[in-house]
Amino acid sequence: MNSTKLLIIGSGPAGYTAAIYAGRANLSPTLLEGSQPGGQLTITTEVENFPGYPDGIDANELMDNMRRQAERFGTKMIPNAATSVDLSVRPFQVSLNDGSQWEADSIIIATGASAKYLGLSDEQTYMGRGVSACATCDGFFYRKKVVAVVGGGDTACEEASYLAGLAAKVYLIVRKPFLRASKIMQERVLGNEKIEVLFETNTLGLYGKDGVEGAHLVYRKGESDERQYDLPIDGFFLAIGHHPNSELFSPWLQTDAEGYIVCEGDSPRTSIPGVFVAGDVADPHYRQAVIAAGSGAKAAMEAEKYLTT
Repeated sequence: MNSTKLLIIGSGPAGYTAAIYAGRANLSPTLLEGSQPGGQLTITTEVENFPGYPDGIDANELMDNMRRQAERFGTKMIPNAATSVDLSVRPFQVSLNDGSQWEADSIIIATGASAKYLGLSDEQTYMGRGVSACATCDGFFYRKKVVAVVGGGDTACEEASYLAGLAAKVYLIVRKPFLRASKIMQERVLGNEKIEVLFETNTLGLYGKDGVEGAHLVYRKGESDERQYDLPIDGFFLAIGHHPNSELFSPWLQTDAEGYIVCEGDSPRTSIPGVFVAGDVADPHYRQAVIAAGSGAKAAMEAEKYLTT
């Protein structure tokens, strides 16, 4: 059995920042990096709005900087993910995917959120053969081709803009008659001649022999002027939001209707003393790296207070 005073579960901006603060407080934290070290931010490219980088910074470089800073202050990095937890005992018990067991006096949950899918069977059929949830991961394969992005928020607009720099044509499939994205992202999309927005449109399915060759779409579904048609495309990118990675903790902690962990007021404290939460796993509204980092700092400060009083 391995033991630590403070176990941080998750390695995005929230987890790494919590580790930096906890390390500087001489708590000698242990951090589980999970299956995606650096978190969701690593599937983007340039980060333009993180303070201190007036010219922007590559997302992976930013996360690597945070990781090295956390290590500098004594954080022990574990390249594994938690598979089960028991928050009913003291110390808290955590099992990892390599079969090892850990016990911790305090835990910071920073497991983030994962991309949502439409729920079409075709998404799994063509996964890796034309379907992707990460434009920056797979966009290179669609240079000078025709692609579609599903979604109307900032993520969808960002991915459409990114793909427009590679593909010959980008369709943005939006089920509502408007974009939910911030004004600046809307302007980027609507002002890009390579992006065509298909408002009030839903995806019914995909087709293709060896990979995606097109999408079955419906315009104004259920209305008198409903129209179904096929749109030839080479790639289909999903950007319709995220769900919190809170399943491991829901038996022990209160979550809202969408699965986000509920905190006490605006603090990182949960209903269990010694268990704190940071980042997107508890943030259904903002989902920004700088806010996740700030919440990681708050969680570490609360953990320090808990462990030293």
